[in-house]
Amino acid sequence: MTIVLIASTLYLLSTALLARRLAQAGPGVPPTMWSMPAVATLLHAAAHLLAWREAGGANLHVFSALSLVALGMAALTLLVGARGRMAALGVIVFPIAAAMLVAYGLFGRHDPKAMDWRVQLHAWCALLAYATLAIAALLAMLSWAQERALRKRNLNGWLRALPPLVELETLLFRTIAVGFILLTAALLTGVLFIEDLLAQHLAHKTVFSVLSWLAFGALLLGRWRYGWRGAKALRWTLIAMALLLLAFFGSNLVLELVLQRR
Repeated sequence: MTIVLIASTLYLLSTALLARRLAQAGPGVPPTMWSMPAVATLLHAAAHLLAWREAGGANLHVFSALSLVALGMAALTLLVGARGRMAALGVIVFPIAAAMLVAYGLFGRHDPKAMDWRVQLHAWCALLAYATLAIAALLAMLSWAQERALRKRNLNGWLRALPPLVELETLLFRTIAVGFILLTAALLTGVLFIEDLLAQHLAHKTVFSVLSWLAFGALLLGRWRYGWRGAKALRWTLIAMALLLLAFFGSNLVLELVLQRR
């Protein structure tokens, strides 16, 4: 639990420092400011690895999965933030990572499920897809807010810390494309490696995942064919992300916390 508290504290301190920097000095953030969240992210990963070593296997129950998705989001934020003006994304993501890590520390310690390498491959593809597409959903909201402010000629406050709209939208759709590829891999590995979906309570997950995949695919097609952006891109991204959340986390919350099935 100590490593969880240290990592969560570093996430929150990083958030405060980034927010203060953006408020006082504008969008430019020196690379050294990413060192603290980088350490927090490493400790976040170490918390899971140490717990898995102690338990004798990977724990992918709901709170563990939420924490792993948040870990992926934090790592992607570091990758994006170190290469451009995306400190505002860290101000959003790092508190989420801290909250999910604390929830994992308090409620996420369960015995690991037996999984061979094929099922583990499917699970990791899915978790990476969730993390990447969650970042895409945040980028869509930031892009929409920035475009709305530009139309009203009221680009003030934290919105000034964002990169130009064209650059932000390019990053958004590249992130969606990567997430779409990962989601495709997750679906394919699920079809190939997981048997008897109904008996394993996976039918509803498959349906929601396929619907999300179709929605993200339609969004990418609409962007390529019709130049979708702004509110329309936000709407499709949030719908697709909501379906993806229902596919795993919604059903798992019911199964594990309400029905007590693990």
